[in-house]
Parts: sequence; C-alpha cells; structure tokens
Amino acid sequence: MQESQESHVSNHLDEVVAAVSLTAPEKTPSKLTQTAVFQPPREKLQLCEEKAKSYSSRHEYKKAIQELVRCVALTRICYGDAHWKLAEAHVNLARGYLQLKGLSLQAKQHAEKAKEILTNAVVPPYDDHAEVFKCSVELFHTLGRASLALQKFKEAAENLTKAETLSKELLQCGRISQEEWMEIQMRTKLSFAQVYQGQKKSKEALPHYQEALEYMETSKGDKSLECLPVLKELAGVEQALGLHDASINHLLQAHLIILKRKPSPEEATLSALCVARAAVTSIAAGRPEHHDVAEQYFQESMAHLKDAEGMGKAKFLSIQDEYCHFLQVTGREEKATSILRESLEGKVGVFGDLSPEVAETYRLLSGADLAQGNHSGAHKKLKKCLQIQTLLYGPQDKRTMATQQSMDVLFKAPEMAGKPRQPPKAKPACTGVAQHTAGKS
Repeated sequence: MQESQESHVSNHLDEVVAAVSLTAPEKTPSKLTQTAVFQPPREKLQLCEEKAKSYSSRHEYKKAIQELVRCVALTRICYGDAHWKLAEAHVNLARGYLQLKGLSLQAKQHAEKAKEILTNAVVPPYDDHAEVFKCSVELFHTLGRASLALQKFKEAAENLTKAETLSKELLQCGRISQEEWMEIQMRTKLSFAQVYQGQKKSKEALPHYQEALEYMETSKGDKSLECLPVLKELAGVEQALGLHDASINHLLQAHLIILKRKPSPEEATLSALCVARAAVTSIAAGRPEHHDVAEQYFQESMAHLKDAEGMGKAKFLSIQDEYCHFLQVTGREEKATSILRESLEGKVGVFGDLSPEVAETYRLLSGADLAQGNHSGAHKKLKKCLQIQTLLYGPQDKRTMATQQSMDVLFKAPEMAGKPRQPPKAKPACTGVAQHTAGKS
C-alpha cells in the first residue's frame, strides 16, 4: 500500500504547478479570467476556498484538491511562512487528500508541515488564540486519521487523544460551542473506533462506534446520509461479536435511509442484500428467528434487478444462487433445485456455455439429484460440470480433480453398477460445449 501511495508523490508536483493559474488555459481569455488575474490575493484566496468546498460537495475530488493546493500558495502570499493560517491551509489540504482522494501519505506530510508551522506560528494578540487552538484540534485529528490510514495505530491513538483532550478544554473555557464540540467528538470517536477495528479489537471498537453514532444522530438526525458509514461499520463489529439483533437493526436503519433518497436499482439491491446476509449469518449462529428477515430481503434485493440486462442480470443471477444456498441450508432443497434448473438457461445466455457459473450450477443440480436418489441424473450433470471445468481449468486443477473424485465415488455406488464408465473428453468449445444447455438438464 505504501508503494502505491508513494507513486502519487510525483503527481503532487503537477498539482502544485496547477496552483499557478486559477483557471484552465484558454485560447481566448474571457473577461472573467482577465478579472481573476487582477484580483487581490485575499480575494483570490476566498474564491479558491469557496470553489474547493463546492467541488467537494459535488464529489469533483481532483478539482477540489487543485483548489486546496492554490489555497496553500495564496495563504503563504497573504500571511507569510510563519502564520498559523498557513498551518490551517496545510491541514485543509491534508484533510482533502484523506477525504477526497485517500492519499494518506501526502495527507500526513501536509499535516506534519502544519504542525511545524504552528510550533513557531505568528498569532494575533486578540481572542486568546481561540482560532489557533481550533486549528490545532483539526491538526491532531487529521494526523490521527492519516496515521490510521498508514496503519500506524499507536501514533494515530496518541494524536486522536490530543484532539479529544484539547477540544474538551476549549469547551470548558467557552472557546467553542456545544455543537462544535459534538462535531469534533463525533469524528474523533469514529476514528478511535477505526483504530481499534484496524487492530481486530472489535470489543474495544464497539463503544466508540456507539458513541460516534449517538453524537451523529443528535447532531445530524437519525435519517441523515452521514449516518450510513457509521451504521454499516457498527453493524459489522456487532456481527463479529455475535450481537446479531443489533447488527440487523442497524443495517435495517441504513437501508431505510438509502430508500428515502430514491437510490438506483443497484444501490437498493446491495443495501437489501446486506440485510439478508446479516440474517443468514445469524441463522448460521443458531438464531432461526431471523429466517423471515433473510427471506424478505433476498426477495427485495432480487426484485430490484429482476428485469435488468447485462451486468445487472449477472448480479441478479449471482444473488439468486446465494438465495438458493440459503434455501438449501434451511431445508428447502426442492425449491432451491427448481430455481437452479430455471436459472441455467439464463446463465448460459449471460455467462456462456463455457463458464464457471454454468459448471457450478450443474454441480449443485447433481447434488440435488443425488439427494433424491437419482444417481443417473446426478452422474449426467456431474459429467457436464467436469467437461466444462476440464476446458476452463485443465485436468490438473484442484476444482477439476475434486469433481473427478466425486465422479469416481458416484460411479462406484451400487445404483450405478453395470453402467459403462466413460471418461470425460475435453471437446472443442465450438462443438461439445454447445450441448451444455438447460434442455439437457
């Protein structure tokens, strides 16, 4: 991961160069461009700050980063190299790299630069340096998040603790409002939770996730989109700890938030599928009361993609297979087998005759036939599976060899006595594979 991030350092030089101009080059400069050139630096700085926020809100991340780079350059012009506002500009750029592009190495470099500036900063002689302290809180929090992204967990925790302690002191002194403090707590608690979770310490992470969600719901409302990532991460931790009721409830809360914003079919499908999977995990852990939840949300996830084409159809068939596995493990093998048989033609159309999906379906159908005592049908379907796997992976692949072993065991069954043994032949794809259709099942 570190090498990947370091490869972006050279790109950072291009972004710094881009800061020289406020607008993209044009063959014929417009009046607006000419006006911008003659703006005082502080007006340019304000404009860049507004544009950075605007680009960020529209998820135009590269453009936002370019504006934040310009803010650093313009702040240095306006305030000099030793002013706390330059540290603030570096912190904002560091946050931009973390939030917008995920480039934690660059983020840490800019945060460290901000820390260096603040150490010797020239500060105004008024307001008891409140703004400087607020900047310091953001600095420590950003350093913590950057260290977390780089998996430096001890360093991350130390910086997050500094941010939390300083923000509490500012609240007690009346330098920040209760609302500002709650916003800081919300972000700090979430980061602490992620530090513990990054170390696989789910038990320690849980209370921090719970506090982060509580602060967020108080500050933003329990139906805010900003709650989504916290709800999903919290649900994952609860599931890992065996708290299945809480996990499912938080995923349902997230699902309702998503549905209220009129999501795409793909988004709605994925959200419903998360609930279904959580219910299946609970059932596997000995909680059969979640059977109806799994059934409902599997059906809902498939309904969103029922009429989809292309990649949507492929996703539908994949979820349908997952649903069939759920049916099998909960004792409804007959329904699962019926769905698998009906899906075979669609899989051939979407994935092709010679595909892992078709091979796997033949394997599952073979198992269903065997469970019903239909040894001949089981052998026929397993043979088709083996033919496809041999063409796809070769005879020495572990998947092919496992199927061959199942074929050998099946052939030795008393019910298969007297039937001639015919080893599978890997026929050319243009002839033999074309026979693998639903009609042959």
